[in-house]
This record gives sequence, structure tokens and C-alpha cells, in this order.
Amino acid sequence: MLGRTGIEVSRLCLGTMTWGSQNTEAEGHAQADMAVDHGVTFWDTAEMYPTNPVRAETVGDTEAIIGSWLAARGGRDRLVIATKITGAGQMAVRDGAPITGAGMRAAVEASLRRMGTDYIDLYQLHWPNRGSYHFRQAWRFQPRVRDRAEVVAHMLEVLETARDLIAEGKIRAIGLSNESVWGAGLWLSLAEAHGLPRMASVQNEYSLLCRQFDTDWCEFSMIEDMPLLAFSPLAAGLLAGKYAPDVTPAGTRRSFTPDLGGRITPQVFPAVAAYQAIAARHGLDACQMAIAFCLQRPFPCIPIIGATSLPQLAVNIGAAGVVLSEAVMAEIGQAHRLHPAPF
Repeated sequence: MLGRTGIEVSRLCLGTMTWGSQNTEAEGHAQADMAVDHGVTFWDTAEMYPTNPVRAETVGDTEAIIGSWLAARGGRDRLVIATKITGAGQMAVRDGAPITGAGMRAAVEASLRRMGTDYIDLYQLHWPNRGSYHFRQAWRFQPRVRDRAEVVAHMLEVLETARDLIAEGKIRAIGLSNESVWGAGLWLSLAEAHGLPRMASVQNEYSLLCRQFDTDWCEFSMIEDMPLLAFSPLAAGLLAGKYAPDVTPAGTRRSFTPDLGGRITPQVFPAVAAYQAIAARHGLDACQMAIAFCLQRPFPCIPIIGATSLPQLAVNIGAAGVVLSEAVMAEIGQAHRLHPAPF
């Protein structure tokens, strides 16, 4: 269940951000077909996709590919579709404008048109106007906004807009992404105090190599019924073992983004080797082990799986049937102590 929304989703979520950049429309459709055939009916996208890189001329193309698939295949009610409004500072979308109630309404309408649907199941804020510590920003993080009243006014405006959009049937639920525990707590308290929609979920990065969620967020997620939609559970492909310091296969994400968004560091390859070795010792596929790890966390966790080929997608979907033993989990714990923050 997706938090307290009453919406039931598949255990895995299909990520689509490569559709329109690393993947053609036809390849995106083929991935969509495979996902549905295997019961992966929860899909995640965003108005600014495709990415790697984000470009003004391609903004919205991923949603349009989803729309053309829906037009060809039908069956919108089979899917739970999540998309996002872009946060402040992304110049390719609305010249980097921050999230506002009016901007959110316009973005919802545009996403509906591109996808050719009457409603969005989960509408997420891609990142907060306040900024965040995600995407390697934790190393130099300083909160930009100190005025609580300003934050509260913004949150109420967004929640009131969400209330109206839900009443109009254009969205079913609202959620967060790249958010902090403090931010999520304030969103929930304001919603409760004012009778406004409750943030349903949070989409933050989480993998064997990025475990910021394991402390305060873990507690908050469990107690407040706010599931984690874990993006980059394979750490942008690092955990597949396909990269080395001097190895970048053609057509891979690293060929477009050489540092993988700050994930390439001197520490990362020894960490990857440690997890690869655990998988090998126990006869596991390393990608499936990484995704299965997310599925076995104590907090509610839905990994977002992405792929650039059908064989990759098939492997990742297969993780849903993998259960890691106590011995594997113990070795993962030991490796985490040795490599706690490789990027």
C-alpha cells in the first residue's frame, strides 16, 4: 500500500528517465510492455525527463512516450503513474522558477496533456524550494532558508493547490522527493492542522552505497507510514560492476555523465568490489542482490528500477523473487561498516 492513500502498487517501480535520451520511443514502449507483463504497474516519471543530461529541447519527452504507449496499448487503469514538478533552479524548466501553487497547477495540466490521461496517481515535488542535502550536497550542506513563516506559507499554498487538484480528479495523492525529515514532518503537521492532503511518500536516493535513509528517515518512515521510493538502487549502475576507474562501456550513463553525478570517487570502486564479492560468494546476481536488499529494509521501501535494455530490465524485475539470507545480510552489514559513505 502506498502509505495511507488507499492506492496499491507493485513491489517494484519502473523508472523511465532514460526514455527519450538513452532509449528511443520504441525501446521505451518495449520496456513498458515487459514491465506490465511482469506485474510492474507502478511507474515513475517527471516533467523534466529525460535526463543525462536534462535539456530544454527534450523536457517532457519521457511523459510524451508514456502517452504514446497509453494511446497504443490502452488500459490506463492498469497503472499507477507518478510524476513530479521540477524544483527551483533547473533552468531548463520554467527558467528555474521555484514551486508555487500556480506553477504546480500549470505543470499538472501539462503533464496530463503529454501523457494523454485524465489523472496522475501520485504527484511529487522533485526537490524542495529550500534546497536539500541530496545529490552529494551533504558534504557542504547549509540550509538556505531560515524564515520558518516563509516555509509554512509556501507549504500551505502547495497543499491547498493539491486539495483543489484532488477535488477536481486531476491527481489522487501528493508526495515528496529529495526531502529532509524536518521538511517532511512540517508537511505532515500542517496537513493535519489544516485538514489538507497528507504527503503520501518520499522519493530519495537509496542503495547499498547511499544509506542516508537508515537513521532518522527510517524511524520517520515507519512511524508515519511514509514509504520510500528508492531511486538509484543500483547507484547509477555502479553496483552492476560494469565500471572501473578506466572502464566506461559505450552508451552507458557514465558515457553521458562521466562522474555519475558525483558518485565516481576513489572510495567507490573498493566498495563496489566488496558487494560484488558478497554476491559471488552466495551465487547471487549483484543487481538482484542490491534491489532485494532495498526490499528487505525495516521501513517500507519500493525500489525504482531503470534500464537501458530489455535484458537489464528482466534481471532487475527478477529481484522481486530474491530473498537474502541472514548470512548475506550480515556480510552486507560488515561491508557497510568498512565502506560507509563511498560517495
